[in-house]
Amino acid sequence: MGITGASGSLYGYTLIRALHQLGIETHVIATEMGEKVMQFECGVKMEELKEYATIHSNRNLFASVASGSFQTDGMVIVPCSMNTLGAIANGVGDTLLSRAASVVMKEKRNFIIVPREAPFHLIHLRNMTSLAEAGVCIMPASPGFYHKPTEIWELANFMVARILDMLGIDHSLLERWGEKA
Repeated sequence: MGITGASGSLYGYTLIRALHQLGIETHVIATEMGEKVMQFECGVKMEELKEYATIHSNRNLFASVASGSFQTDGMVIVPCSMNTLGAIANGVGDTLLSRAASVVMKEKRNFIIVPREAPFHLIHLRNMTSLAEAGVCIMPASPGFYHKPTEIWELANFMVARILDMLGIDHSLLERWGEKA
């Protein structure tokens, strides 16, 4: 899992905790700005996440997740800045996050990018199109409202539930459309 400097760290934090609660081994890579935004928006430092996941330095290109021989079920970058999205779309692998993304793509594993930017300009859209054509799921941070959320955590859970659905991970974070409470 990757966390970048885009606003929306609550989504990443919520996903890490949900994966931990589901008993799923999770590896996290945060960009420098991702760490700063997580602390600013959520009041959480990366080292505090060690109880939920293995944390890798974005500078450590020798980390396990930099190799295709390291088995993973997939990767999610949430939130994903346009800077990181552009680097990945253009094959730049100079950080652990972009290298791990490249590995997941070449190994044809599940890969979800949750961009948190608005509005998009043409280059953003072209980069997203390149990634979608390469098999990456682009899932903008656009929570639904049909479940009638009243708290911010319900909006975060909606997006995390959609991410878990895309990864094929069973959960009970929210009531599904058509289900009765």
